Amino acid sequence: MANQLTDRLAKLVKTIKGEARFTEANTAEVLREIRLALIEADVALPVVKAFVERIKSAVLGTEVSASLTPGQAFVSIVHREITKLMATGEGQVKGLNLAVTPPAVILLAGLQGAGKTTTAGKLAKKLKAEQKKKVLLVPCDVYRPAATEQLKTLATQVEVDFYTPETGDLTSPVAIAQHAVEWAKPRYYDVVIVDTAGRLAVDEAMMQEAAAISAAVKPHETLFVVDAMLGQDAVNTARAFNERLSLTGVILTKLDGDSRGGAALSVREITGVPIKFAGVSEKLDGLEAFDAERMASRILGMGDVLALVEATQKAVDVEAAQKLAAKVKSGKGFDLEDFKQQIGQMKKMGGMQGLLDKLPHEIQAAAAKSGGVNEKQVARMEGIINSMTAEERRKPELIKASRKRRIAIGAGVQVQEVNRLLNQFDQTQTMMKKFSQGGMAKLMRGLGGAIPGMRGKMPFK
Repeated sequence: MANQLTDRLAKLVKTIKGEARFTEANTAEVLREIRLALIEADVALPVVKAFVERIKSAVLGTEVSASLTPGQAFVSIVHREITKLMATGEGQVKGLNLAVTPPAVILLAGLQGAGKTTTAGKLAKKLKAEQKKKVLLVPCDVYRPAATEQLKTLATQVEVDFYTPETGDLTSPVAIAQHAVEWAKPRYYDVVIVDTAGRLAVDEAMMQEAAAISAAVKPHETLFVVDAMLGQDAVNTARAFNERLSLTGVILTKLDGDSRGGAALSVREITGVPIKFAGVSEKLDGLEAFDAERMASRILGMGDVLALVEATQKAVDVEAAQKLAAKVKSGKGFDLEDFKQQIGQMKKMGGMQGLLDKLPHEIQAAAAKSGGVNEKQVARMEGIINSMTAEERRKPELIKASRKRRIAIGAGVQVQEVNRLLNQFDQTQTMMKKFSQGGMAKLMRGLGGAIPGMRGKMPFK
């Protein structure tokens, strides 16, 4: 997310050197470059101007602490101001306001293609899994082909209920929404999520319909779903929806795509409503509660270690991890079956690229310089291991030339790929031995060469 902006800001802070106090003279060039970086990231111009002025006011006259470099001190101030820019305002609800007489109605609005329907499924899954809510999905997009079927399929996938409109209501989105809410009340639903229709651009017909649905169901949350890649257009669209619907929050989608970050930095400032969720992957569990401080860290290239920890906690099988730790500690060894399990858990956490995106910018840059992440290679590795017998996985030393040829044919790869896998396994096995002996520094130095799908070394000294 916001790779261009991250790259620019990471380079800028290194230009401020040897200054004990920030002045007009030693910050003018950096502030100018920040302004250009924000404009390139498609941040709305009024937001750019106000933001740069806030940084300037905060920076001028500030003394650099003896424990920090000038660049670090400047980053600290910029981080604070970016956090303020995106943070939930005073008196606003950070998450969803569900402390109401059920069912709590959530209305999703936005342009076609922003990801409203998929977001409805993700949100339903999140509410069910994390808050144990009984959720009903309601289809009010009667114009887009297969929109109703898409939402129904998502409801099945996330295991929540789907409202099937009555025959006479199929052409009336307002009636569908109203009847669905009334239908949900005696059936003790906690949350009703209404998926509305969108258009390719803002038009009066869409706005009138969305306003009519809102008036009919009186939603407790009206969330504007916006594609993060829209940049300044996202701001204009958000302003138009907010004027007609009185938005309570924003959901940014496709933050994992090739976005320049403008929407994340602009929408909150322009609309005055908080960003409540961020879509970080296409998977149905790829919806995160928006955290301004953590997003600011990502934009500044600091990574998001907390998100990495959370992903690990969700994906890692604790019992299996404990067994592996006991196995390594006892000296029984780390075999290819264990290696395969580690690959599987990594995939659950979003793959190598998903993990790398949460690490600091310096590590991401080093990984890119060494060839980057090859997710296809990780998949091939898993296929190669699956082509082995159980005995070969337990005793890799048995795998000689004839066995390598058989495994390669079974996995549909060249023998060289099998050799590469075995070499990476050897590196990982060595790393695990060091870990069992308490050599954490040695472990970190060897990490880059042992992680599946990455070449080169990580920058640990």
